[in-house]
Amino acid sequence: MRSALVLVLASLALAGCGGGERSHGTATLWVTRDRGAQVVFAGAVPAGLDGIQAVEQKLKVTTSYGGRFLQSIDGISGSLSAQRDWFFFVNGVEGDRSATEVTLHAGDVLWWDYRRWDAATMSIPVVVGSYPEPFIHGFPGKTSVVASDRTLAAQIAAQVHGVVDSPQAARNSIVIGGNLPPQTARIERVGNGARLELGLAAARRLARDPHALRFRF
Repeated sequence: MRSALVLVLASLALAGCGGGERSHGTATLWVTRDRGAQVVFAGAVPAGLDGIQAVEQKLKVTTSYGGRFLQSIDGISGSLSAQRDWFFFVNGVEGDRSATEVTLHAGDVLWWDYRRWDAATMSIPVVVGSYPEPFIHGFPGKTSVVASDRTLAAQIAAQVHGVVDSPQAARNSIVIGGNLPPQTARIERVGNGARLELGLAAARRLARDPHALRFRF
């Protein structure tokens, strides 16, 4: 990746990996292009690797800045002049440092995506495509699920280890229905957590299949 962009991202906190109890087993690696539109790789990697070593296990990688930043995957290279680069997320949360400083733990999801960026889109703090992350490991803590359909709310809450209609002291929130268009699925970072808004159709899809929004920005 690029040093200039990393300096801009450095103010963001990466809430990615869990504790030592998850240091064994496997993590998940995704490599995609154009905001998840094209999947290059999706599979398991050993826990304990850093964010670049994990990719090196499966694909051809080149690095820059003494190996600290990822330059290319399978010949697809980042370019500051072309404003295209590799960005990574851990458990749905944007990386804010060298991927070599990130250690994957069992159950983590590392997602590298190659995309075009500009001043407005250079930083994407959190993504919906890793659901049920970031609500499990990305931003661990209380998640409140609010919906008029309490059965649907309970189904979604079970997927994220959350609670229904209990916003007090909740780090994260999921809001379903209301005036949202049926297919809405958008996420934003709020404070030290995340807020996910789901239209009824999107929420019902997730209730049937928690991976229904996979690779979606």
